[in-house]
Amino acid sequence: MNVESNIIESTGKTVDDAIESALGDLKLNREDVDIEILEEPTKGLFGILGGKPARVRVKAKITATGRARDMLNNVMQVMKLDVDIEMIEKNERILININGPDLGILIGRRGETLDALQYLVNLSANKNAEKRKRIIIDIEGYRRRREETLMKLALKLADKARQRGRNVVLEPMNSMERRIIHTALQERDDIYTFSEGEEPYRKIIISPKKG
Repeated sequence: MNVESNIIESTGKTVDDAIESALGDLKLNREDVDIEILEEPTKGLFGILGGKPARVRVKAKITATGRARDMLNNVMQVMKLDVDIEMIEKNERILININGPDLGILIGRRGETLDALQYLVNLSANKNAEKRKRIIIDIEGYRRRREETLMKLALKLADKARQRGRNVVLEPMNSMERRIIHTALQERDDIYTFSEGEEPYRKIIISPKKG
């Protein structure tokens, strides 16, 4: 196998085998690449000796997914982090899961570093794109755990606002985390929520309903 950037030359018993091998190394699907067949497989003497395998060149297409992967690979290489990057494309969203040892440095305090990385990857991947893709990055399941924590916090503070009869002001949060709080409390009929302030200091207010 010969690898250069996002181009891989791969061999296999059949053309399909060679292509699948290259796709596995690139961690991409067929629709994400351009394929060039360099050599068809040949059979040797008596079908055994002197045969040649199929050889293909597979090149990743320039897509939002590809740009995002390139940027993340470069970041991980510079930071000398050994990670596994899983990318799932769903309609207009790209979900990226990063797993590996000692990745707290990529998460930062309350996910601030992770949010900054996600912002930069979105800018890079969507540069000059006709249709933008929303890219969401998670590291070692951090966002799922954070969501569970925020939902529990929302319920606790909603009860506090109702019992004390006055507003409870939460710390500033990004838009994604504010949405989690709003959603967790939207069915409550004893309190209501709203946001105030300017980014990045915009915060949620939980207010008891009068009556």
